Amino acid sequence: QVQLVESGGGLVQPGGSLRLSCTASGSIFSINHMGWYRQAPGRERELVAAVTNFGEPNYADSVKGRFTISRNDAKNTVSLQMSSLKPEDTAVYYCRARGAGWTMRSFDSWGEGTQVIVSL
Repeated sequence: QVQLVESGGGLVQPGGSLRLSCTASGSIFSINHMGWYRQAPGRERELVAAVTNFGEPNYADSVKGRFTISRNDAKNTVSLQMSSLKPEDTAVYYCRARGAGWTMRSFDSWGEGTQVIVSL
């Protein structure tokens, strides 16, 4: 079983910055997908940014040029640096990791979410 713990959410003014971090722990042999998703009230959960085990990042069009994702495989962590934040970035942000455990069983784990509010 793999657990994800997120940190770094909060309240920020438009144009400000926040950094989200996520650490995965448990039976982890490899992680082939690790990233951030978000869900705003009344909307479906959507991909914000993710990194494969080849290191290639993938961003939602709405955050390109403003958000940067980074991954540390040695520590099983993923971070999301968010800049030039807009009110429409307000949402609960979830960390997700997919991979295989030491028994070679696959996992697809989510964190509990961290709230980001962009407002004056």
